[in-house]
Formats: sequence, structure tokens, C-alpha cells
Amino acid sequence: MATARDFTGGYVRRVVDSELDELFSQLPAILLDGAKGVGKTATGRQRARTLRRLDVPAEAAVIEADPTIVAGGATPVLIDEWQRVPAVWDAVRRLVDEDPSGGRFLLTGSPPGAGTHSGAGRIDVVRMRPLSFYERFDVAATVSFADLLSGDQSKIIGRSPFSLADYVEQIIAGGFPGTRHLSGRALMQRLDGYIDSIVDHDLPAAGFVARRPATLRAWMRAYAAATATTASWETIRDAATSGLADKPARKTTTAYTDLLKALRVLDPIDAWQPTYNHLSRLAAAPKHHLADPALAARLLGQTRGHLLAGDEGAILVPRDGTLLGSLFESLVALSVRSFAQAAGARTCHLRTEAGRHEIDFVIERDGAVLAIEAKLTATIDDGDVRHLHWLAKAIGTDMVNMVAVTTGPEAYRRRDGVAVVPLGILGP
Repeated sequence: MATARDFTGGYVRRVVDSELDELFSQLPAILLDGAKGVGKTATGRQRARTLRRLDVPAEAAVIEADPTIVAGGATPVLIDEWQRVPAVWDAVRRLVDEDPSGGRFLLTGSPPGAGTHSGAGRIDVVRMRPLSFYERFDVAATVSFADLLSGDQSKIIGRSPFSLADYVEQIIAGGFPGTRHLSGRALMQRLDGYIDSIVDHDLPAAGFVARRPATLRAWMRAYAAATATTASWETIRDAATSGLADKPARKTTTAYTDLLKALRVLDPIDAWQPTYNHLSRLAAAPKHHLADPALAARLLGQTRGHLLAGDEGAILVPRDGTLLGSLFESLVALSVRSFAQAAGARTCHLRTEAGRHEIDFVIERDGAVLAIEAKLTATIDDGDVRHLHWLAKAIGTDMVNMVAVTTGPEAYRRRDGVAVVPLGILGP
């Protein structure tokens, strides 16, 4: 039986900590960027010797009067919620210009908006996402993502203790550390509050007040229904306003999209655009994901029972396959993106213009490609891996490994070279 990690009893090391171990000794300032509730402050506090909490009015007032005060105290200095006093950003930038020694400042909060210096060359950005599946349980990860990306073709072994019901439970539970101890109605209440806060507080604080909050919420539900698809923005808008003659203008829904991306509530995966001439007919649309599949499930009113029974309710946005399959892919994405980032690689998806070929995750580093399909199944047949083989044939030796991530019990390598890996035993 898998043991869940206890996030109420002290800090649990995250995948991103390995990145910070490698980077922060040399880089003077790092912004931990991510949606609220992913654990940025807790991670920053593990390294900080001085804490500046700008969400505390008394501390914010002092820093607002003289932003250079953030340089006082022992380093590293953690500046929590830096955007509450925007002048801090330029203050840190100037302080780094004066002394570029590594390990001076950690910032948490949103990336700088329009009209603010990017911080390029002074403040580096490290993304944090909700907990990968690996971070949630004290289970031996017998398959290493880094080894797969390095081209290791050795035997794949390991047995997973997780069933399909367990994965469904994790889709519903979510990967926010502060909600991991909750279940049932308390969990639903907390996730509802998270969504309400986005509409009622976070977007207005970012300068956007929805004229019709109900329309914004309907748009978010439609986006949730489009999880793991490349549905057009028009399709999502139409799904959100079905039956209404007065649809929001395109510039309004564009504002939704841009601000929710800036808040990291939307976390789409970009389309892969390689330089291979014979792969030029690739679609450029992103694949839609929310910050956590639990938010998508909650927006759509899906419970564990609904997902296991295939009771999807009204189909807002057309998709190939089931809603559960899309949400499982989004759960896999949390692990794949965290591991890829830690390995210094980028994560994209691939879809040809006609939709004839699709691959869920294309991970690329220095020209080497790792291709991954997320499969809501315990067994893999030839049809499940046909797109992987198509891409391998197209790019040749640049393909270092092909992987199918499943809900099954056992890890193994097929005779055709595809590694079959249960999500529950895939680690960094």
C-alpha cells in the first residue's frame, strides 16, 4: 500500500529543490513563479535567512518607503509576494547590478507585468507547479525520467501499487500541498474557494474586473472541458455561451486568457515546432491545461464516482476519448513538466495539421527527443504506440526513447523498444 506524504508535518522536499541546489549558488536572484498555493513560499523559506513578507501591511509600508531595505539582513533574503510593492523588482535589479554574487535574493509572486523591466540578466525565473505524482507518495520510483531522456535503453522494471481508482482519487485531490490533508466536502469547499478567489480577487487585483462574472466562470468551465485538447478559442467561447445571443467580444475572452495565463491558472503546453523540413505540416495550437486537473474536475462538477462511471454530464467541448482520459493526461503532465524542467529540457506536444498524428509530450534537450504518450489503460498494444513509431521514423537517431505512461501494474520495455511505465513509479 502506498503511503501519502504528510505535508502538515514539516517541509517535504520538492523536485524543484534540485534545480535550486544547482542554480542558486551562482545566480544572485531567482523568482519562484507559479500559481498560488503550489508551495513557493515554503520552498523559499528552506533557503532564506531573512524573510520579507510584503503581504503584511506593516512590512510592506516600510519597504514601500525605501525598497532598498530589502538588502538588509542576512542573505539569502526571501521577498514574499513581491508584487505587493512593485518598486521592489527594480530595487533588486539594481542591487544585483551592484553585487552579482550568487544566492542573494529569492522572490515569490507573479512575473513582472507590462511596463516593468523584465529582469533579464539579473533575476532568473524558476517555475513551480503543483505536486507531481512522484512527490505525493513515499514510493520507490524505479524508472528515472532523466535516464530516459539521456537515451538509456536498459531494462525497465518496477511494480506499481496504484490502481485506476487511485489515479482518479489523485485527479480529484489535486497537487496543492495545503489541500493534501483534505477530503470530501472540505476539499470541495477549498477548491471552490480557490476558484472564487481567482474571479473575485486575483483578476481584479491584476486590473481586470469582469462585467459579468458568471460569463467568466462559464468560460473557465469550458476551458476545463477542453483539457488536453487543442480546441480553438472560438470553440471554447461558444461552449461557454451556448444558447446566448450576446456573446462576449473576442477581446474580452482574450483578456481572460492573457490574465489567467499570467496568474498561471492556465498552463497550456506549446506545440512542438522543430526545424525538420519533413515535419513542417505541424499544427501550432497549444494544448490546454489548467494549473491542476483538480481545478478542471471541480469546475466541471466531476467527482470520483462520476469519473469512474464515465458520467461526464453535458459535453461542452468535443474531444477524442473520455474526460477521464484527458484529466489523466493532465495529471501525467504535472510529472513530465516538472521532471523535464529539472533536467533542463522543454516540454511540447505534437499534432499534425489534419490530426492524423498526435503525441502528448515531446521533450527536447540539445536536439535529443523523448516522446511520451499518456494512456488511460493497464495494457499497451501496437495501436497505442503507432504515433511514437511514426515520429521515430521521421526524426531517426534524434529519438532517444519512446514511452507510454499508463495506469497499469508493471513497468517493462516492449520488443519494439517502447518503455511502458506506470505513472506511480516514474520519478525524476
